[in-house]
Amino acid sequence: MKIAKRAERIEPFYVLEVAKAAAQLSQDAGNDTKPMIHLTIGEPDFTAPPLVQEAAIRAIRAGATQYTPAIGLGLLRERISDWYRQRFGIDVPARRIVVTAGASAALQLICTALIEAGDEVLMPDPCYPCNRHFVIAAEGCPVVVPTTAAERYQLSAEKVAENWSDKTRGVLLASPSNPTGTSIHPEELRRIHAFVQSKGGITLLDELYLGLSHDDAFGQTGLTLDENVISINSFSKYFSMTGWRLGWLVAPEPLVPVIERLAQNFFLCPSTVSQHAALACFEPESIAEYERRRAEFKARRDWFIPALEKIGFKVPVAPDGAFYAWADCSEWFHAWDVPSSWEFAFEAMKRARVAISPGRDFGAAETARFVRFSTANSMDNLQEAVARLSALRP
Repeated sequence: MKIAKRAERIEPFYVLEVAKAAAQLSQDAGNDTKPMIHLTIGEPDFTAPPLVQEAAIRAIRAGATQYTPAIGLGLLRERISDWYRQRFGIDVPARRIVVTAGASAALQLICTALIEAGDEVLMPDPCYPCNRHFVIAAEGCPVVVPTTAAERYQLSAEKVAENWSDKTRGVLLASPSNPTGTSIHPEELRRIHAFVQSKGGITLLDELYLGLSHDDAFGQTGLTLDENVISINSFSKYFSMTGWRLGWLVAPEPLVPVIERLAQNFFLCPSTVSQHAALACFEPESIAEYERRRAEFKARRDWFIPALEKIGFKVPVAPDGAFYAWADCSEWFHAWDVPSSWEFAFEAMKRARVAISPGRDFGAAETARFVRFSTANSMDNLQEAVARLSALRP
């Protein structure tokens, strides 16, 4: 069977491939070895809080399971608007908010709406791999620009200008970023957006981890700049609803009918039950629980990164958000006789029963030296993972 070229251009999601290998290794070993500690997938170990679960059950029992409008329940869009007002002090009208079947659907809709075949989109290296692949699926060309620790692994206005060409359509940034957990300084983002606007381009901003920001200097939405910033967000990370597949985007008002038309054709609507459940995310009791969890993620970061560095991993920039540690593991290569972080990750699975993500997924700029640890796991498991690796340190 002939496969479409666009599909051939999309690489595997290596984080999930590694997670599959870890699961298979655990299954093959049975109960004869220590259980695998999974620090690969960026999925909170917390589930949706009680009020959210109860809201889903009520919706099912009430038969509220039929299609909603393609852009989501009006009440949910209003609740999201209220959240921006209460959390960030910014007025984002509900009419600019589109509820989607996860942030992935939001990115697919935006890329389909705005990217023509051959359009280039600038993004940092390292970056979340699926962001590149959504551009490819729209027949665009992701242009990954190497970044450094000194730049917090984020693009600068200077680098955007240097790499802009006649084919460039815009930029796709993430703040906080996956895999580094670092954010763009608000003033730098302002300069980037101003340059992009001067070129008639688009600023796409992945803000999936914004709710899990740990530093007031960075914890503001880029929507404060102007109405031309397009923000993608999700109920998966801060709101702990990964498998519920629910997200949203904020777009300029004239773009909303275009996105609605695409959503009608691609998805019909987001999950109705998930939408009714998400209404309860914004209740004071739920927000209090989310804030408790955010503090727990920060406590894990504050313990885990110094512990990693004591055993030979280098974390060049402390993450200011999300739940990741982007760590240079090259000090281990000689002792373990491996050439890169890809082989190191599989050796860590075998030797320490610790599953981590190799840098290969996230780009090519020195990523062969790096692994990503997800701290979206219990403190007990994080401490056990460090203890196992420490026993094997070079």
